[in-house]
Amino acid sequence: MHGLGNDFVVIDGRKNGFKASEKFLRSVSNRKRGVGCDQFVILRQPIAPTADVYLEMYNADASPLGACGNATRCIAQMMFAELGRKNCIIETVAGLLSTWEDPTGLIAVDFGAPRLAWNEIPLARDVDTLHVPITYSSLSTPCCVSMGNPHAVFFVPDVTAIDLTTVGAPLEHDAIFPDRCNIEIAQILAPDQIRMRVWERGTGITEACGSGACATLVAAVRRGISARRATIILDGGELVIEWREDTNHVIMIGPASLSYSGALASDFGTAR
Repeated sequence: MHGLGNDFVVIDGRKNGFKASEKFLRSVSNRKRGVGCDQFVILRQPIAPTADVYLEMYNADASPLGACGNATRCIAQMMFAELGRKNCIIETVAGLLSTWEDPTGLIAVDFGAPRLAWNEIPLARDVDTLHVPITYSSLSTPCCVSMGNPHAVFFVPDVTAIDLTTVGAPLEHDAIFPDRCNIEIAQILAPDQIRMRVWERGTGITEACGSGACATLVAAVRRGISARRATIILDGGELVIEWREDTNHVIMIGPASLSYSGALASDFGTAR
């Protein structure tokens, strides 16, 4: 499945107790020898009594993933069909996410309140999260936000002028990020329109990042350079993000797509 080109392998492990080794995760995620994906998602029976499904998620390097907006929309689409209704609650390690079908036919996810304190993101030391004191190449002083996973948003005049392949990995691994970090570069096009590109921790450059789009809108509002509802234009398409004043929750609206379904060879991961 994919959300705006941010793609996933999804395995339903609710009935068979499917378990994946690190080697298996890396093998499936490999785009030349496996299926290929940005993230790997396993469906589990929910823990919370109000949840409909639990998502166990990994990056392409097999590191655990806390939150993924695009994957959440994809699984919501699956669950709507399975449950025969247009809403569901998805449980993740980052908490419970309410999802529903928007009047436009797109899928909405309530990401809850952003976490803005340095130790919630987390950062390695107590600093102003609105202007974090790090610099690499032409990028400096990002605004940092957690949307269930850490994000550093750098505002620039032109996102096409930044070589993400060069700056992404060093910034992801900067010492100020004890759990590494997702790196966003963002350009304000209008008060309600932001162009964004992303380097995802454990994966690299992806065409879209739902939690990153949420973090970017929150960062822009905190900086006073964006309305509280805006269209975020990513490499793979557009998401509508709103940081609601009444609830303090961040709402994401966007599409989800099933590419194909199938079965892996019985000796996958061992044969070469």
